[in-house]
Amino acid sequence: MVDALLSGLSALAEGARHLASAGGPNLIMIAIAATMFYLAIAKGVEPLLLLPIGFGCLLANLPLSDVMDADGVLRTLYDFGIGNELFPLLIFVGIGSMTDFTPLLANPKLLLFGAAGQLGIFLTLIVALALGFTKEEAVSVAMIGACDGPTVIYVANLFAGLEKIPTAMVGALAVAAYSYMALVPILQPPIMRLLTTKKERATPMPSVKGTVSPAARIAFPIVVTIITGIIAPKGLPLMGMIMLGNFMKETGVVTRLTKASENEIANISTLFLGLAIGGTMNGPDFLKTETLMVFGLGLLAIVVDTAGGVLLGKLWYVLSGGKVNPLVGAAGISAYPMAARLVQAEGQRWNKQNFLLMHAMGANTGGQIGSVMAAAIMLSVLKGLGVI
Repeated sequence: MVDALLSGLSALAEGARHLASAGGPNLIMIAIAATMFYLAIAKGVEPLLLLPIGFGCLLANLPLSDVMDADGVLRTLYDFGIGNELFPLLIFVGIGSMTDFTPLLANPKLLLFGAAGQLGIFLTLIVALALGFTKEEAVSVAMIGACDGPTVIYVANLFAGLEKIPTAMVGALAVAAYSYMALVPILQPPIMRLLTTKKERATPMPSVKGTVSPAARIAFPIVVTIITGIIAPKGLPLMGMIMLGNFMKETGVVTRLTKASENEIANISTLFLGLAIGGTMNGPDFLKTETLMVFGLGLLAIVVDTAGGVLLGKLWYVLSGGKVNPLVGAAGISAYPMAARLVQAEGQRWNKQNFLLMHAMGANTGGQIGSVMAAAIMLSVLKGLGVI
């Protein structure tokens, strides 16, 4: 017993020496983990992701931690589900099973907002290249503009697996992506108000007309999958999984699989993904100038996404003779259904008779398709260039 106590004290002393000599970055990361816990628990900011990411970050930065060694628990999770992109794809099946594309099918023109809502991806790509990021790093950073965490992780980890970007950068990208998703209710309203007039914001829109047949809802995910396979085959795993989930939901014949995708599979994948991503956030590797640049460029991407959608809305407002509320364009990002609900709340603030939710939901689901298609196109272009 005395030997065990002495061994424990020796290990504690060794850990203390480690923190004293080279643990400054690790202490900072532990503080960051504590901040994630605070945001998730006290503020309710993306708790499903920030809580496991923060705990993984804590585990990876404790003195003498071996959780990310070759046989460590977090390394095992990383290799099992992140290294081969499995966890993000499983989450996409769950997202697809929870997504209702009916508002978009009832008014397909709303897909244009989904396209405009990806403007930030391409502008950020150009800026990142100008700042000296490699092509692979620039594409990974630009994907924060998709406002879709699993897409960012999928793309970034694909490049990390090819040793085109540092593994630690995957953690920074994931945290940035989910942080900005959580901040959408704070970031979007000032941009929406800045770019629109009070009259435009108060513009009422008629209810969505027409019905969508069950056959059309069932055919839609199949058609989108085929088109993606032809246009951007490298992104087929992303689009295919989200459309698989939606296809199962719309057929109505595999209710057990649909519910499992929405709940157990998505929840377990999210937990393991968060822990594995947190494990990559080792202080000395994470705390670099590039990390701060990632967060700055991610903010640029989200701002430009929102502005692109709203500006298209303003153009549409003019062309329609004042019948389209430009606020709907802000829902063209992939933060589903948060962005759509935000548009509804903002519209009612300026006109209590303003019911924009179904229009915004159409734009929002268009944004989901647009973000995945943007990633698919970028990956296919890089494949054509021989990069991947």
